[in-house]
Amino acid sequence: MEDTGDLNADMRCQSTGDPQLDKAVHQWLTWDRNPWTRAQVDSLVAAGRLDDLWSRFCNRVSFGTAGLRAPMGAGFNRINDLTIIQSTQGLYTYLCRCFADLGSRGVVVGFDTRGQEESGCSSQRLAKLTAAVMLSRGVPVHLFSVFVPTPYVPYAVRSLGAAAGVMITASHNPKEDNGYKVYWCNGAQLSAPHDKEVLRCIEEQLEPWSTSCWDEELVDHCSLRTDPLNQINSCYKDDLTSLCFHRDLNRNCSLKFVHSSFHGVGHTFIQQAFQVFGFAPPIPVPEQKDPDPNFSSVRCPNPEEGESVLELSLLLAERENAQIVLATDPDADRLAVAEKSDGCGWKVFSGNELAALFGWWMFFNWKENHPDPADTQNVYMLATTVSSKILQAFSRIEGFHFEETLPGFKWIGNRIHELSKTGNSVIFAFEESIGFLCGSMVPEKDGVSAAVVMAEMVAYLHEKSLSLNQQLHNIYRTYGYHVSRTSYVVCNDPPTIQKIFGRIRNFDGNGSYPKTCGGVRIVHVRDVTTGFDSSQPDLRSVLPVSRSGHMITFTLENGVVATLRTSGTEPKIKSYTEFCAAPGQSDVSRLEAELQKVTDALLDEFLEPDKNQLIRRFI
Repeated sequence: MEDTGDLNADMRCQSTGDPQLDKAVHQWLTWDRNPWTRAQVDSLVAAGRLDDLWSRFCNRVSFGTAGLRAPMGAGFNRINDLTIIQSTQGLYTYLCRCFADLGSRGVVVGFDTRGQEESGCSSQRLAKLTAAVMLSRGVPVHLFSVFVPTPYVPYAVRSLGAAAGVMITASHNPKEDNGYKVYWCNGAQLSAPHDKEVLRCIEEQLEPWSTSCWDEELVDHCSLRTDPLNQINSCYKDDLTSLCFHRDLNRNCSLKFVHSSFHGVGHTFIQQAFQVFGFAPPIPVPEQKDPDPNFSSVRCPNPEEGESVLELSLLLAERENAQIVLATDPDADRLAVAEKSDGCGWKVFSGNELAALFGWWMFFNWKENHPDPADTQNVYMLATTVSSKILQAFSRIEGFHFEETLPGFKWIGNRIHELSKTGNSVIFAFEESIGFLCGSMVPEKDGVSAAVVMAEMVAYLHEKSLSLNQQLHNIYRTYGYHVSRTSYVVCNDPPTIQKIFGRIRNFDGNGSYPKTCGGVRIVHVRDVTTGFDSSQPDLRSVLPVSRSGHMITFTLENGVVATLRTSGTEPKIKSYTEFCAAPGQSDVSRLEAELQKVTDALLDEFLEPDKNQLIRRFI
């Protein structure tokens, strides 16, 4: 590494009294060139914040279900200049091993609108540092000149034939967080074994290579840097037309739509998408239209939280007499939808309910254009295993294929790639946390395309004198009611989470899982963390083993499927329960009561001993 001069000479941090911690802090100060994060270290040491220092410096941020994600700030376990440079050095090294033509393919880099004044971090700055590392090694970089939706990066990777892509984003996480999401050459998020190999390469060379790696201005004068914005935006809009089935109807639509971008990237791109489909532009929520890294008008920037965070959108819709509210999260890869109900306020749809509508709509239009039943044999829909089984019910009656993946869209994206190689077509995929992919133009959830597809569905149903909610019940009457509940508990103590899942795995003695939940017999247990599945002859899970987190699924005698899993991006234990009724069963209140009983028991019986460490929330 080149001489850092006065920076190293200025390391006056006093000892913490812990030799291991002192070594880690000294190493950080040797490498870090950011004055804001260096000042943070001085302040933490002076204040004797040993637990905080240990957490920051004696652990390293690792790949979860959505890449690297952590709070911004000083430390090896945070998102900052140094950890982004280290991560990109490791990514470069691994890409060199995998792509002999890396020097011609290059990488794509995008960013959202996040930032944090107290650590000198912003997504744009971190994106420029990512680009600087690659450019310093002679790798072409397609760096977007402005913030873009997350799905634009994987779309650009495939369109430009790049070796990989990096998106600097923490999606819907709190304002303190940021992240580093990596996409492979197929456009899907980085998954095994690549994620582990990149981490290994990162750890093999932690020292920044040169001062060029810190030069964010390198992107402004290096000939290897290009801006793909106009090309990708144009291509994306062209491809978007493949999802538009009723443009004439859209042009004449009298309905009003309200859209919130939740202080993120979505406003301009949603406006353009509506134009592509022939709609009048949606009405933006003025307080949330422009980027704001503090997300100042919402208690949390996650539209999945429902009515409590959609308040401004719903108020605007009332004033404008708009029937539909669309909300994209800050990086515009997720979509929330609310519909005005006659005489009873607003219906905010769950991710599973929206998936039922999207799945019906995509197959309905696919059949209109493929009247030969034999064509259905090459059609697939995908969902993560904690999501509703409604698509499975569709597939049994309609004859297409349905598959489940592990949680996280990286599994869906990679499966789409595998299926496409054998001539199959994925027309819809989703995860229950309001992540949807209509068609397969990009192997990632996409709130922009989902929003405009939803608008067209609404317009079509309106012509038939149907609301979204009415059509949802039509779907359930045809394919069977699927009643689901999603909730979570916040736990900021990792040992408590470990203890909870360890107790579940030894509930009735060593190696014995619970036998009942809410008085209902558990007939099958699947634990993908250990690879156990009691429903299989060899007791091995069909889904891949995933040791990066905990996930245990219980199938109950009454037909309820219940899952407990740790979040890959936040300190949460999530629970998912669903009652899958057969077609013809219409006693919804009984189904909901039975499901609520099991949902309460799942949390009360399995998490009760540690309730003082948990904060419970329902979605």
